[in-house]
Amino acid sequence: MARFYALSIEPNLFGGTSLVRSWGRIGSRGQQKIHVFDSELKAFDLLLTLLRRKHSRGYLLLR
Repeated sequence: MARFYALSIEPNLFGGTSLVRSWGRIGSRGQQKIHVFDSELKAFDLLLTLLRRKHSRGYLLLR
């Protein structure tokens, strides 16, 4: 089954930073979860943790 998993760090309306996680089957809208942080560094730490976990499960890194 072809799946996707996307991560992005984005600014939010309240001056903080959000890590947006999207996943699902290719061709579908999928699901989304948003984590809100005070600093970009904390969001980046979670992004790296999730990248390592997904890469170990066989997901490929595309740019």
